[in-house]
Amino acid sequence: MTDSYESWVGRHEVREELIAPGPVQAMAAALDWEQAPQEGQALPPGWQWMYFNPKVRRSGLGPDGHPARGGFLPPIALPRRMWAGSRIRYLADLQVGARAARTSRILKVENKVGKRGSLWFVTVEHSIDSDGQLCSVEEQDIVYRDAPPPGAPAARPEPYDAPAAWGQDVQPDTTLLFRYSALTFNGHRIHYDQAYARNEEGYPDLVVHGPLTATLLQQLAIAQGDGRALAGFDFRGVSPLFVGRTFRIEGRQESDGTLALWARGPDGELAMSATATWR
Repeated sequence: MTDSYESWVGRHEVREELIAPGPVQAMAAALDWEQAPQEGQALPPGWQWMYFNPKVRRSGLGPDGHPARGGFLPPIALPRRMWAGSRIRYLADLQVGARAARTSRILKVENKVGKRGSLWFVTVEHSIDSDGQLCSVEEQDIVYRDAPPPGAPAARPEPYDAPAAWGQDVQPDTTLLFRYSALTFNGHRIHYDQAYARNEEGYPDLVVHGPLTATLLQQLAIAQGDGRALAGFDFRGVSPLFVGRTFRIEGRQESDGTLALWARGPDGELAMSATATWR
């Protein structure tokens, strides 16, 4: 690790925000819920990702639509960056209409070499508290990688054959991706700019947001919980999902009481794996 990247470890920032009901109503509509959580009720797991996001001016964005390098995160020069996964502990309800603060701290910056070259992993801890109570702690993994060489074949994900006890189909259309980008203030162009996604990043089409898939998996888990609340949710992105291609979110209960969850792509491939536990 370079000295300049080492200096980012331990860096922190605090963002305060009202958990406003308006975005909650909009997210409920985007996910096709019949009724949105009301003021004073618990914010559903995963919906916290609508809040505390930096509001960077358009002139401060990089060519991919993300905020330009530097600022809170280290200025790693590799052109591709993605949210690869998280480990979340839910400790108390974050209520709609409450004021809250998120403290973010850089825990690690690591360099590794993969099959396609150099990779940098940045682990950021996000702690959200409201009214003096710690509501959640998340360790988020951000991966920086080089662009694949022109004409390089895409990795062929293998079929995933784990048996599921329950599941449902998800049809990711352009409206869902647009609304989710807007609600999370996510400017990454792979989610809404088809020409950029294809010509610059080499994807066959618009990419479904990883945290959107993770939110749907948490929703699936809660539907099996008989009213229980999540205590933990860990997820890892494995392969991308694309607009217009139906995928399945599935799961089963394990012998230790945890839930194994996953998203299975349209060709049977594993797109995301996850584990949930109950409070």
